[in-house]
Amino acid sequence: MSTKDTRTRTEGRELIMERIFKAPKELVYEAHVSPDRIKRWWGPTGWETHSYEMAVEPNGIWHYCMRSSEDGQESWGKATYQEVVPNKRLVYEDAFADQYGNELSGMPEMLVQLDFSEEGNQTKLTSRTRFESEEALQKIIDMQAVEGMSETYDRLAEYLNDLQKNKEEGQP
Repeated sequence: MSTKDTRTRTEGRELIMERIFKAPKELVYEAHVSPDRIKRWWGPTGWETHSYEMAVEPNGIWHYCMRSSEDGQESWGKATYQEVVPNKRLVYEDAFADQYGNELSGMPEMLVQLDFSEEGNQTKLTSRTRFESEEALQKIIDMQAVEGMSETYDRLAEYLNDLQKNKEEGQP
């Protein structure tokens, strides 16, 4: 499985996605933990993300909503951080939720581990998402989550490129 620049594979009940970003790992990490930054790229093409709570610390919560700009459809999520190692790793439980942060029953829950590593002057992001079963993983694949996350990473790459270009030109 591969879409554009994101390498994707499954191992048992895990979905592994890897992507190289042309940016320092501190910037890639910061894009994941800052509400002001994550709203600029999180979500597939045509979706906007609004964070209602974001406390990136052990037991902290990220409660967010993705909205389709095309039809207004909403998808709410809730992440509970387990491990936070600045510029190196984020581990969180991710679940589909409602607008109040209540997790939705019958939807797959995920344990996500993001590792940020230097590759020369670039950053390799490795995402390992573990599901309760291979069936739950397949449900997410069937929901086109791999394509959606690949588009999300495309948006992150574009955002990081714009940030660095603006910095070079002396813009904020």
